[in-house]
Amino acid sequence: MLGHTFVAFADNVMVGQLGTAELAAVSLGNSFVFIGMSLGIGFSTAITPLVAEADSSNNIKEGKNVFIHGLLLCTILSVILFGIILLLKPVMYYMEQPKEVVELAIPYLNYVALSLIPLIIFQAMKQFSDGLSNTKYPMYATILANIINIALNYLLIFGTFGFPKLGITGAAIGTLVSRVVMVIFLWIIFKSKDKFKPYITNLNFRNIKSSIINKIANLGFPSALQMFFEVAIFVSAIWLSGMLGKNPQAANQIALNLSSMTFMVGIGLGVAAMVRVGNQKGLSDFVSLRRIAFSILLLTLLIEIVFASLFIIFRTWLPTVYLGDSDLLNTIDNAEVILIASKILLVAALFQIFDGLQVVILGALRGLQDVKIPALITFIAYWIIGFPVCFYLGLYTPLKSVGIWIGLFVGLFSAAIMLYLRFDYLTKKLILNKN
Repeated sequence: MLGHTFVAFADNVMVGQLGTAELAAVSLGNSFVFIGMSLGIGFSTAITPLVAEADSSNNIKEGKNVFIHGLLLCTILSVILFGIILLLKPVMYYMEQPKEVVELAIPYLNYVALSLIPLIIFQAMKQFSDGLSNTKYPMYATILANIINIALNYLLIFGTFGFPKLGITGAAIGTLVSRVVMVIFLWIIFKSKDKFKPYITNLNFRNIKSSIINKIANLGFPSALQMFFEVAIFVSAIWLSGMLGKNPQAANQIALNLSSMTFMVGIGLGVAAMVRVGNQKGLSDFVSLRRIAFSILLLTLLIEIVFASLFIIFRTWLPTVYLGDSDLLNTIDNAEVILIASKILLVAALFQIFDGLQVVILGALRGLQDVKIPALITFIAYWIIGFPVCFYLGLYTPLKSVGIWIGLFVGLFSAAIMLYLRFDYLTKKLILNKN
């Protein structure tokens, strides 16, 4: 999961050398893709607990059926999301964003939106592999993708070694190619490893069963909504920051990219919670289920506290990694961006602790195949509680960018508390009913 974010990190750092307008354009373009990505990745998470449950009972036929149907549904969804993003491109001109940023973002978005198709297909394959407790192979794929992305960025953004100088469009092409490679690489791994061969041999996409589609959809769509409600509030933060100007938007992008890297560690631990809770659910061992979930939750808290400390200590240095200083105008803009970003990182340090906790609890709840109530909880936390605070503090108080992030913190804190209460209630109920 961290590998996905490093692709964006490399894009941001290398594009940032071109100027704050280019960095803001990447932020704006990615904001549309993040929405599609949240729905696709969120939907794909339904595959993991179903495969984990089948794996714990050695039911290869059921696991294979989940993989076939999940892969098909994710592929169809990825194409639909790509088409929707292309149709929504003109909306950029009506969002009160800086004109120069919009003009740069449009061509960038074309390629990055297309990269959603291989990304979501890869995600379906990854969730299947996770369900079989084989998480290292998708990791290898994302490491390879990052190497390819960085190499192509260097060649295409700056036009080195005779390649065309494409600016931020070059970054988008690098992202697209690297995501296609991820799919091909992981499929080669599946074909070569004995663990996967029973599941991928003689795949038949014509024998589709409505019962399995419904089972995946009933888990997948609420899971997609859970991730959508969270990602959408971060996208709204990008748009609100754009209304404050290109420098606040660039500062927001830096803080968002740094926070998303720590968040991906939380997602990885959330996958561990989902798999292990799914295993214990298949065995009906609810005491161990609860113990394992709380162990992972404690581990997450300790790790996120370390990240929070790093954010606070290095808050003035971290933004400089993303910025170049090729001319005087850039130097002036960069100084403002660093000042804003360093203030935001103080809030982000605290908020990412609760961000990590809520995503791990969500993973545990998905392992229990409880998704509908958590989807409602995330909507209330982010859009009934968090967004109004973002909007008011960001646009109507002197806090501005910092106010937007205070709103994000309020939403994440509310989600973490409510989701914890939900998990605590369900697991106690399961233990009581079994006894």
